[in-house]
Amino acid sequence: MGEIASAAGARGMVGGQVADMAAEKRRVDLPTVEMIHIRKTGALIRAAVRSGALIGGAGNDELRKLTRYADCIGLAFQIADDILDAEGSSKTTGKRVGRDLERHKATFPAVLGMQASKARAQELLSRALRDLRRFDRRADPLREIARFVVARACSPDGGKR
Repeated sequence: MGEIASAAGARGMVGGQVADMAAEKRRVDLPTVEMIHIRKTGALIRAAVRSGALIGGAGNDELRKLTRYADCIGLAFQIADDILDAEGSSKTTGKRVGRDLERHKATFPAVLGMQASKARAQELLSRALRDLRRFDRRADPLREIARFVVARACSPDGGKR
């Protein structure tokens, strides 16, 4: 319960959303964008992974690796969302694209550019998969989730197979 409450509250999703809204129409730096993204969806992904690990009886080392995996995937998810808002289609995303630019949102592409944003998402994917190396094939669903999160925005087919 504590994991989920923390992820949803002021130090998590709510705080990230407030910071995101406060950053609109302002010039922000990379650490600010990362902080916003980590606290938004990233906090909820972290809570989901950590809650599952705790319920499953993960030891300290396993919990540490799964937490790092979740942090990487949470940030990669938000980067992919930024990329899709700029390059995706409403058919793919289910929402109108281009809204981040219209609202002058703090996004990775706005700060780093599109290519560097895609490279950062790929780097986070690599780090996440490295953190899962010690786990057997029962962690394959986590590996597939990680690949999908990044492929939906950074691969030519949008993550479709």
